[in-house]
Amino acid sequence: MTSELGGGRLVVSGLEKHYELEGTAVPVVKGVSFTIEPGKFYSLLGPSGCGKTTTLRCVAGLENSNGGEITLDGRVLSRGTQHVSPDKRDVGMVFQNYAIWPHMSVFANAVFPLQVSSGRLPKKQAKKRAMEALELVQLDSFAYRPATALSGGQQQRLALARALAHRPRLLLLDEPLSNLDAKLRDTMRHELRNLQQSLGITALYVTHDQSEALSMSDRVAVMHQGRIVQEASPRDLYYQPADRFVADFVGRVNMIPAVVRDRTDNGDAFVEAFGTRMTTPCPSDIGKGGDVTITFRPESVRWHEVAPDRPNVIPARVVRVEFLGEIVEYEAEVLRGETVVGTLVARGAPLNSPATGSNVFIELAPHACRVLAA
Repeated sequence: MTSELGGGRLVVSGLEKHYELEGTAVPVVKGVSFTIEPGKFYSLLGPSGCGKTTTLRCVAGLENSNGGEITLDGRVLSRGTQHVSPDKRDVGMVFQNYAIWPHMSVFANAVFPLQVSSGRLPKKQAKKRAMEALELVQLDSFAYRPATALSGGQQQRLALARALAHRPRLLLLDEPLSNLDAKLRDTMRHELRNLQQSLGITALYVTHDQSEALSMSDRVAVMHQGRIVQEASPRDLYYQPADRFVADFVGRVNMIPAVVRDRTDNGDAFVEAFGTRMTTPCPSDIGKGGDVTITFRPESVRWHEVAPDRPNVIPARVVRVEFLGEIVEYEAEVLRGETVVGTLVARGAPLNSPATGSNVFIELAPHACRVLAA
């Protein structure tokens, strides 16, 4: 089966979607554009109500868009009033609640779409494809077990097998792991990514969980209020957020107000934050005297008992230490003399953490800081 699967190229251009509410058009998706190259895993990440699931449903054909264009391998799926029906789009979809039919066996769930779709297969061929799909997700030995007898993780695999059975060019996934417990979610996350890569299928994934998006995706688009506000690789998205919303939504982050005091020849800037002169990379369009926000991740913070002879060192007092297993998180009050001028959060290894109440020196690596316009 793997040799017959492959990924299509999805292009979404200027997608618009609104709903009518008491005679008024309420926009939900506002000019969304993105491209997924064949065989890549692409995630739409954002909070509830940002338009990510509506975008996915428009690609699936479950919603008719009000503008823009959707193509798969150059074939128009949606343009203006032209909308190809969902069963003719060559896409497979895994829903948040799996949509497993409880009165059917595992096999019957997997084969059913092949027997009722517009491209209905002969019984023998449909059975072969369904069993191949179940084998891919390691459920072939459970084929004739009642679907209700499966665990949550197995039901998720069954939903995936059903979506893959007709060999789509594009796999759509709407928060498929959200109903699983934390440990199983981590396991299924790796299994799903490995399966997608081995099949070479193109995947569009919707989630509000930044850890899922960052760990699974080749590209991530963050959505906010119906628009994509940043698209990047997971690493660039995490360490180089485009604005305060992205910085705050994608993981824990510190944000401190600062003022640009001078620029250097190499593009860095001298900024004043917490009454301390600091060095950090800075966008070229932010000049001297500009108010900015410096963002940095808790794990990029280092602490010292004695102040090191390096830039970006701030005196502080530790006020909270929280053991989280593989890491320790601590909160520190930034001091200017004996006056508290701010707080920040840091994370580090459990065997090397400061004690509550201790006075320390916090070091921020210049390359780990991101300057955003205030």
